[in-house]
Order: sequence, then structure tokens, then C-alpha cells
Amino acid sequence: MADLVIRDADVVDGSGGPSYRADVAVDGGRIVSIVKEAAAAGCQRPTATRELDAEGLVLSPGFIDMHAHSDLALLRDPDHSAKAAQGVTLEVIGQDGLSYAPVDDRTLAEVRRAITGWNGYGDDIDFDWRSVGEYLDRLDRGIAVNAAYLIPQGTVRMLAVGWEDREATPEELDRMRRLVAEGLEQGAVGMSSGLTYTPGMYAEDAELTELCRVVARYGGYYCPHHRSYGAGALQAYEEMVALTREAGCALHLAHATMNFGVNKGRAPELLTLLDDALAAGADISLDTYPYTPGCTTLVAMLPSWASEGGPEEILKRLADEETAERIRHHMEVVGADGCHGVPIEWDTIEISGVSEAALDDHVGRTVLESAQLRGEAPWVTARRLLLEDRLGSTILQHVGHEENVRAIMRHPVHTGGSDGILQGMKPHPRAYGTFPQYLGRYVRELGVLSLEECVAHLTSRPAARLRLPDRGLVREGYRADLVLFDPATVAAGSTFERPRALPDGIPYVLIDGRFVIEDGRRTDVLAGRAVRRTPPALA
Repeated sequence: MADLVIRDADVVDGSGGPSYRADVAVDGGRIVSIVKEAAAAGCQRPTATRELDAEGLVLSPGFIDMHAHSDLALLRDPDHSAKAAQGVTLEVIGQDGLSYAPVDDRTLAEVRRAITGWNGYGDDIDFDWRSVGEYLDRLDRGIAVNAAYLIPQGTVRMLAVGWEDREATPEELDRMRRLVAEGLEQGAVGMSSGLTYTPGMYAEDAELTELCRVVARYGGYYCPHHRSYGAGALQAYEEMVALTREAGCALHLAHATMNFGVNKGRAPELLTLLDDALAAGADISLDTYPYTPGCTTLVAMLPSWASEGGPEEILKRLADEETAERIRHHMEVVGADGCHGVPIEWDTIEISGVSEAALDDHVGRTVLESAQLRGEAPWVTARRLLLEDRLGSTILQHVGHEENVRAIMRHPVHTGGSDGILQGMKPHPRAYGTFPQYLGRYVRELGVLSLEECVAHLTSRPAARLRLPDRGLVREGYRADLVLFDPATVAAGSTFERPRALPDGIPYVLIDGRFVIEDGRRTDVLAGRAVRRTPPALA
């Protein structure tokens, strides 16, 4: 007798194939039996100590968020309904080249300051780790959902080189290789970069190629936030494809958007580039979120030269009148690399969160609106925010194009990623709504993807990229990380006005065969653990 049998579910198994009706039995955290059309066939039905009637519900594998920023949230918030309630059973963290392992004491303090806008400063966290393995051990104490980790190349460069905009010495490059290898040996699934964020952006292609060679030897993948999503977007995609092909490394393109006015209607050019590379033998995948606006920190908009040396040097430059004027000119006239080579449009930059409560009145307004209320130029308002909030402000950037979003999500190598920043009073609704948004808006309402195809994008395809042999499909012997949702009502509850509203139509979520969402409510189960991938034996 099994622990649980899910009766008469409409199984969408993650393969992309047609759905079928079945009883699915779970025992010991794994799927032990699938009996198709059990009632109609009159065959022996599986029995269990608990039965769940799934009439009218779709049973699918748990969703895999290929781009998450829950590095501290998983430790801070045992509930973590932002992801659990969406049906997410695995998050990939360590994104955009900046995270909290590997570090030493100096680097930990620097990276905490640098990405306060993503994760908070972490005053409520006991940072009792330094290596990748120790961080994964910390996750293993019990978290809401499973998590896999990417080694952050910017943090690695911070450790070996510092914040200087210069070429790494041979000795520094050797140290970076060792740090990446150690992280992969300790269970990381690959390496990320943030090539519009300092200090990772200071790495030249030759340096990145050498690190990707290490990633390839261990069977991992490279996940770059590449050098431009604006004026130089296509060239930046080409650069990453060429770099990883030279290194023999698998490539996963993070939040693969074509934003800003210069890229309106140009998604087909990106997809042609990818199709040509795939036909030539490249190993490429990508993730997107099903929304148009982006989300990052206000400090990320600055030109890279203004960020050299780290957070304290940025603040010094902003405080100096002459240097601040140079920064303004680059942002508003030239087009700073932090804003992807496009002159910043302050009416598209909405403040979504601040670290200092005294600045709360900026939240929910664009920089232009805040400036107009104060009778000053937008740069004056933005500069004051950066200084008074100690670089902790987060933003929404309203620069996307719906036709590009739809075209990219149709591509066969597409996967889902929320890119969800959970900080701030008014976070992007994608943090709480990405996966039901795919199922409700883009499947049921718009028909951009079929249900079976969409579920494959959110389950088996990311599991294949992560090379996880027992996740991403409803199959006997696979882990019982499962979601039950109502295809007629599933929808993102979160909106830009109510960004933390939970989804509708997802009554049950299981991780390791245990209910983390039951009858639409979060249980107290902490079934998540670090998902370590064992590297292949090296010759």
C-alpha cells in the first residue's frame, strides 16, 4: 500500500505528449505506479493510506524556475509562498554573476552591499558559510522548495581580482579556475555571469572562455546575463554563442529578452541566430518571464566606469558634483552600458523598493514623476535616491515588447524563469506569478502555447538542462515533485498594483511526496533541499 494515490487526474506528464487520465501512486517520495484509465479499464487500482480525488485537475511535474533570486529568501522565509504557491518545486539561484558563495570575509561584506536591492542586506541571516558546499549544506537544513546553485562569476572575480577594471593576471586566472572547479565539485550545476554588473563585466571574452572550459569539463552550463539587452543585444547574444562554442560549454541564456525601442519586432532575428547555432551543433537553451517590463536595481543603470572599485567608490563618485555630472551625461545623452547602450528614459524607470523607510514615498512612481513632484530634474531625484538609499533601490523598467515575448516563448529550447526579486514594497509581479501567468494567460486565454507544450517548457526541458535524471516528468521511479492545478481557473493573482497576491487555481503542490500546498494553503512542511549534481568522472 502506497503513501498516497491521486485518483482520476488528467496527467500532463511533461513530455509534451497528449494528456491522459490516470491514477498515480506515490510512496517514499517517488512515483511508484501510474495506472492509465483505471476506472474505465476496470483494472486493479492502486491503493494507499491516503487518496486524493483529482477530478477536473491537471497533474504535472513540479515547475522549475530557471532564474530565481531567492538566495537569502530561502533561508529567511520558511513559508516562501511566493514560489511554493506557484507550483515551483525547484529554483536555480546564484544568478547574474553575484551571490554569496564562494566568499571570504571581505568579499562577503562587499557582495552583501552590492546586491542589497536583490536580497536585502541580510541582517537577519547567520552567514555561517564561505564555500559553495557549505552554502548548499545550509540549504539542506530544510527549505520551502528545492534549490540548485550556479557559481557566480562576478563574485569569483571579486575574490581573485577585486573590483578593478583590468585584465586578470595569469595567477588570478588560475585562482578563478580553481574556485569554479571547487564549486562544481561541491555540487553547483554551472556558472552564471552578470556582464552589465560590476565586477563581472570587467572580464574579457578570453577570461570567460577559460572559465567556461572548466564548466564544460564538469558537465555544467554557462548562464550569462550578457553585455547588452538594448542597442547591442544581437551582438551580445552572438558573443555568448561564439564564446561557449569555443569553450565547448553548454549555454543557457538568462532572461532572453529583446527590449528597448531599438529591438521592437526583432525577436525573429534572435531566434534565427539560435536556430543556426543549434543546427551547427551548439547546446543552447534559454529562459524568459511572461511579462514585458524588466526589474533590477537603480545603481545597475550607471555606466561601468562609475562602478569600478565597488559600492563605496560609487557613492564617492555620486557625491562629487563634477563626477556626478559626467555620470548624468553618459546616462541621459551617450547611453550608459549599465542601461544597455540606450539613453535612459526616466519615465520608464519606476521605483519598486527602497531600503530606507524615509524614502517610501518614491515607491510606485517613475523617477520622472517623483522629480516633477519635487520640481527638479530627474537626475537630481535619481542621484539623491542612490545616495540616501545607499544603492539599495530597486526598479521596474518598462521597456518590453509583447510580440517579442510571445515569439521567444514559442521556441523549442525555451524554459520558464521568474527572475523574481522579492525585495521592496512593490516588486515585479513575476516574482509571485510567472508560472500561473504562463498557464492562465498564454495557454488558456491567448493560445500561444498548448497546455502540453507549456508544461514541457516549465518541467522536462529545464530538468534536461540541469541534467537531473529523475525530475521533470511524471514517470514511475521519478521523484514525486508534483503540481495539481485547475486548467479552467489557474491564473496569476499578482499584478503591478498587488504584486504579492498569490495565484488562483493551484490547490496542491508536493515536494518529495509531501504536501507543501494543500487545499490551496501553505503547510508547515520544509521538504526542499539543495539539488547537487555530481560531476562526471574526469579523465
